[in-house]
Amino acid sequence: MRNPYLYGYLPLFSIMLYSLTFGIYMVGVSVEFFRSIGVYAGMQEFLSDIEISVLLLFVFFLCFFMLFSALKLIGETIHELAMLFFSKDSEGGAVRVARGGYVIFFFGGLLSSVAIQSFTALMIIFIVTIFCSFVYTVYKMSQFMSLTGMVGLIIFEIVFWGIFITAVIYVCLKLYNGILASLPFAN
Repeated sequence: MRNPYLYGYLPLFSIMLYSLTFGIYMVGVSVEFFRSIGVYAGMQEFLSDIEISVLLLFVFFLCFFMLFSALKLIGETIHELAMLFFSKDSEGGAVRVARGGYVIFFFGGLLSSVAIQSFTALMIIFIVTIFCSFVYTVYKMSQFMSLTGMVGLIIFEIVFWGIFITAVIYVCLKLYNGILASLPFAN
């Protein structure tokens, strides 16, 4: 007999792995940035190098943990909303079989630990993991849905994520331009 909650811990571990690897990368970048602007020497008066790195790691780990947790929550909500619209499965079998995709994210998180020194490699691993998980989920759910339902689900999710990412980029650019316009030397 198989326990239906076998994969329940994997999303937490995956988020922690990705948060740790992205956090470790950001610690290296921020320490170099602090050194280049001359702040790091002042920080060393109060804290040792290890303490500075650990504190920065904690802050970046926490920020990435919140980011990835929010993205997981949004992703699962949108996915289950798409299932509500396009699936005829009333017993939840499609959701149960798609949980195997958690293993893909977990192994992607493990793989990201070897790419800590490169932001590009971290992003490639993260995006490839998302793509593989999406393909796996669609494949596993295809037995519970019609062809039009699958097409509708895929289009719904792609359109939502496209609009969401576009809106985030737009807001960030608007904020960046507002900050630049408010600087006194920009006139």
